Amino acid sequence: MSFIVAIDGPAGSGKGTVTKVVAEKIGLVNIDTGIIYRCIALATLKNNIKVNEIEKILELMENIDIQIKYQGSFQYAILNGEDVTKEIRTKEVNEIVSYVSTPPEIREKVTKLERKIGNDNLQKGKSIIMEGRDITTVVFPEADVKIYLDATPEERAKRRYKQNQEIGLDIPFEEILQNIKERDYNDMTKKIGALKIAKDAIYIDTSNIEIDDVIDKICEIIKGKI
Repeated sequence: MSFIVAIDGPAGSGKGTVTKVVAEKIGLVNIDTGIIYRCIALATLKNNIKVNEIEKILELMENIDIQIKYQGSFQYAILNGEDVTKEIRTKEVNEIVSYVSTPPEIREKVTKLERKIGNDNLQKGKSIIMEGRDITTVVFPEADVKIYLDATPEERAKRRYKQNQEIGLDIPFEEILQNIKERDYNDMTKKIGALKIAKDAIYIDTSNIEIDDVIDKICEIIKGKI
């Protein structure tokens, strides 16, 4: 029987890395919902639309094609047929993605898309693991396993800095830390889809835990519940 694992947490908490490896170990389809919002943010920039021009962004969303493609465990972001995996991680996208993902009208459209992607896999008999900001509370509140990953802003900034270096993006650590703090505030104060811990979610602080230990712990939790 197919099942859903939902993981929430702030930027840089380790969701992406953990989700990818757990998916490999247990045989789940990994769905990174952040790719969707980042593609919308990138398209907004490319079309010279301001983040407060909600109607224009909604119209844009009707006319763009976003796909997540897989090669092994690696996820590629495809926007209008173009590989934008690297572009969606740039400084410019980082600065606006949280604002683009805030308006209720945009979140409603993306939530429907996230559910469709998830349910399409479930109907094919595949179990999924989906990570984001409101997966346990809004997108799939009925998820079989709910986990909230966290870490201090400083630790999360270190991780994001390292990730950027690995893909050739040179953004100062201080700038990343400031951006993370701003995103935390914005994500946690949204009227709809705010980042919060679901009552039945298992909380894991990854600040001082090796990534392999976090992965093992989550695998144990999933196997114990399913």
